[in-house]
Amino acid sequence: MPTDLDTELAAERTHLIESRAALRRMRDRAQSLFAAGDKVAGDAYTAEQLGRHMARRVKELADDPETPLFFGRLDIDEAAYHVGRRHVTDDLGEPMVLDWRAPLSRSFYRASVRDPQGVAVRRRFGFVKGDLTSFEDEHLDRGEELGTSSRILTAEIERPRVGPMRDIVATIQPEQDELVRADLGDSICVQGAPGTGKTAVGLHRAAFLLYLHRERLRRSGVLIVGPNTAFLSYISAVLPTLGEVEVQQSTLEELIGRVPVKAVDSPPAALIKHDVRMAQVLRKALWGRLGKPTVPIMVSDGSYRWRIDTEPLRRIVDEARRDGLPYAVGRERVRARVVGLLQRQSEYRTGNSPNETWLRKMSKIGPVTEFLESTWPAVTAETLVAGVLTDPSIAGDLLTESEQDAIRWAKPPKTAKSAKFTTADLVLLDEAAGLLDRENSFGHVVVDEAQDMSPMQARVIARRSEHGSITLLGDLAQGTAPWAATDWREILGHLGKPDAAVVPLTVGFRVPEAVVALANRLLPWLGVNVPEAVSLRRDGDLAVIAVPDPADLDARTLAEVTAALGHEGSVSVIAADDAVDRLRGHLTAAGIEHATPDETESEARVTVVPATLVKGLEYDHVIVHEPAAIVAAEPKGLNRLYVVLTRAVTRLSVLHAEPLPDALRID
Repeated sequence: MPTDLDTELAAERTHLIESRAALRRMRDRAQSLFAAGDKVAGDAYTAEQLGRHMARRVKELADDPETPLFFGRLDIDEAAYHVGRRHVTDDLGEPMVLDWRAPLSRSFYRASVRDPQGVAVRRRFGFVKGDLTSFEDEHLDRGEELGTSSRILTAEIERPRVGPMRDIVATIQPEQDELVRADLGDSICVQGAPGTGKTAVGLHRAAFLLYLHRERLRRSGVLIVGPNTAFLSYISAVLPTLGEVEVQQSTLEELIGRVPVKAVDSPPAALIKHDVRMAQVLRKALWGRLGKPTVPIMVSDGSYRWRIDTEPLRRIVDEARRDGLPYAVGRERVRARVVGLLQRQSEYRTGNSPNETWLRKMSKIGPVTEFLESTWPAVTAETLVAGVLTDPSIAGDLLTESEQDAIRWAKPPKTAKSAKFTTADLVLLDEAAGLLDRENSFGHVVVDEAQDMSPMQARVIARRSEHGSITLLGDLAQGTAPWAATDWREILGHLGKPDAAVVPLTVGFRVPEAVVALANRLLPWLGVNVPEAVSLRRDGDLAVIAVPDPADLDARTLAEVTAALGHEGSVSVIAADDAVDRLRGHLTAAGIEHATPDETESEARVTVVPATLVKGLEYDHVIVHEPAAIVAAEPKGLNRLYVVLTRAVTRLSVLHAEPLPDALRID
């Protein structure tokens, strides 16, 4: 005999089936319009625009049968509203599923017994591979609220991590939701301890802003900047799952990669090139190229001769300089005003207005171009940077002599085109390009792992968000770059957003309490002032295993991998970079399939990750191979170890033959 609960569960399953069918019909209609775009549009341009819109719409309406179409329900005023990843309507346009970003859906995340917001019942659904298996109700009108003790909420948070990162729309907490729904004009810095969901908050804020300001942001664009390609691969599925397919994702190096990298800097040279003083050096080198007009311009024009004396030429140059324009724009302003003076003379003498051909001829005629090259010479980003690195003495007292020597090219190239630039030079080239011309500004930029941005890298982002807002995500304790920030206010100043709110997230939902407690022991040693993380996960396992004989460490690591495969979920071996190839060789010899962090399409459950590439990634079972080697590999090795230890979301095994760092030793 079916119970009332069985009947309700059957009804919810029926609603899921009908909602999926409705979504399929929505997509079919979009595909039909896409196919018939050239027939219904009035002209070729309209047809092309309609085609692009409908192609995008078809992508947005894609359905993954293993991803729940809705995850919750709100009962308000005797009406039921299902909340899901996208808006679904029936054939009459009535909503079957509300987008999680819709105003009404906000109550799913914010309603409480203290502030029910009109919600009588909040229902959460449990799913297994897209099949609705259970539900759980909170009767807010009766004072019933489960909070983080919700069985379904806990199961979703603790679900094993296999493959790319998932969205968190079913589990967003009130403090996260407040950040996700912040206004477009607000720039926010999220200081997020490990496992607090700061990356997910940033991605979901991007999705929310696209929902609320779609046309505006479609024109100006949304940019996601991550620390490396492995991280971008890991997060790549989140926004498409939410129906957002037109967001640009890039590493900072890809964003500014205007030339191939063919050389490597010494650590001192890289440190200086990332110093904000280099912006002043480049500016000084560029604007120092300007000269003063010393001779008049004489132009022959058929039977006429035109003359512009030095005094009006000086005024033109001085006014353009005072206007504060980018260098290349100022140069063209000077050219246009010189041609304008020639045009006036021609109109006065001939009585006719010159045509476009005449104007183009005058703008390129010898005396005009010679004047420009002597007073406002043409320059490219490459020639400007090459000039500074060939002779850094142009910096004057902005750099010390030893700093100038550190960045000086030992063997200058014959031309800027043949120069061998380094990764740090890309930042200088981008700064130079920004001095020459305006950079396109995105409507919103999300920067993750931002604590590792140098001042010069921050200026790269500032140029691309001059007229937009920023979501800055990071954790000062995880700063591993030589120039890593120790205070968010400093980096926000370089980003041009000094008044942005800095919001801490300290409650972790992913990393178990025992793992967080171990990592927190490192905080006093890291030289930053951040609050300790607090975990709501009371489950999870931590094992710190001493291996007496260093020769046995690799074999013990292999045994730990084999044992970890007996559990559900992903397994990661994290080691100092120089040990990675050796460990992969052991796994191959043992017949254990494994992947690199870039291979997100791989079905292998085991991933071997260099410590320097693990930032932002998560795995169910993490096996840390020789912490002392990770610490010794770089100046901020303890910060790197803090990152490594906080990648585990279920179990952490720390294997060591050398003594543990002092901060982790238990007396």
